[in-house]
Formats: sequence, structure tokens, C-alpha cells
Amino acid sequence: MSKKTAIQGFLLGAAFVILEAALIWALGVAPPDKGQGDLQRIFYFHLGSIWPGFLAFFYVLYASIRYLISRDIRWDEGALASGEVGLAFSTIVLTTGPIWAKPAWGVWWVWDARLASMLVLWLIFFGYVNLREYIDDESKRPRISAVLGVIGGCMVPFVYMSTRWFKTQHPEPVIGGGEKSGIDDPNMVMALVLALVGFTLLYLLFASLGRQLHGERNRLSRLKARLHALEEGE
Repeated sequence: MSKKTAIQGFLLGAAFVILEAALIWALGVAPPDKGQGDLQRIFYFHLGSIWPGFLAFFYVLYASIRYLISRDIRWDEGALASGEVGLAFSTIVLTTGPIWAKPAWGVWWVWDARLASMLVLWLIFFGYVNLREYIDDESKRPRISAVLGVIGGCMVPFVYMSTRWFKTQHPEPVIGGGEKSGIDDPNMVMALVLALVGFTLLYLLFASLGRQLHGERNRLSRLKARLHALEEGE
């Protein structure tokens, strides 16, 4: 067993155990919210998905810049894998948000700064992941994708700060949102921490597997190109 496989196995096992604990704490141990009751329990998985999603997009920003500087295809492979995982987590955010909003606000969606900017971020990375299918030139594909990845990564701070800069329907941040922010109950804090850690481990696992997959795919593509060149040279 290789070192990479061992690390991936550890991440899988740790993520499974911690997410199971998060589920138990969120649904059975943490008390219901005083205002929203059991409806609030979706919060742990809604917020728990935002952090690894933002982390993934920040890595896309970093890896895209590194690719544009070095032209090392390994940075592009890592950026693409991270972008795919970030897109999946942001999809969870945009799905759990309306499910929570309908009973809490009476509507599925409102066009405030947080929700609209999160949707724009999702659309940017949806384009980032799928753009490659429409660029035939293999030399231009990673470069154009990297530029879009940088734009998307720079969008993350705006999404995060939108509830501070604008008056929105979306609640203020739970952490660092002001005098009234924060969670008092320790079991609620534990449920959130477990969800954050579990989803972060999943991000690391899926990003590692994705990078490995894209690396093998690129190597196969290069081998096919060499074989085609040899056949034409005969």
C-alpha cells in the first residue's frame, strides 16, 4: 500500500466516524433552538458545507496563480479537483438554504446580497468545471480555466462579507458577527465543530482522489498523443 493510499484511507475512516458523531450530536444531543425548534438542526450541515466549499475555492485561486506562473500542469490538476469538490459543497449550501428558508422565512429564496452572491459564485465554478469540455486546444484549456479560477476565488471574500456590508434577509454570521453572535450551548458548538471537521476531511479526501484521477487522465492523454505521432511517422 502506497503512502498516498494510506492517507486517503485514513481520511475516509476519520470522515466517516466524525460525520457519524456530527449526525448524532446534531439530531440527538444538541438541544433544539429556542426560536426555531428542531428546524434549526439543518444549520450544522448548512454551515458545515460552507467552510470546506470556501476552502476549496481558495485553493483553486492559489493553484491557478501557481499554474499561471509556472505552467506546471500539476497545479491545474489540483485546482480542477478542488473546484469540483467546492462546487459539490456549494451545491449542498444552495440546497439546504432554501429548505431551511421556506419554513423560517415563508419563501424559498430572496434576492439579497448573500444569496445572490453565493449563486453567482456557484455559477462561476460551474462554468470553471465544465468550460474545459468546450476548449479543444489543450494548451489554452488550463490557462483559460486558471483565469476563471482566479476570478471565482476572489469572489469568496465578497460572499463571506456580504452580510456585514449589506442589510440582508440572511442572518448575521454566527462567528464574529457582532455582539449577539456566537453559540452558548456547548452541545450545539460540538455538533457544529464535528460537522466542520468531518466535511473538511471529506474535502481533503475527494480533492486528493480527484487530483490523482486528473493526473492519470492527463498522462493517458499524453501517451495517446505520442502513440498517434508515432503512427503518423511510420
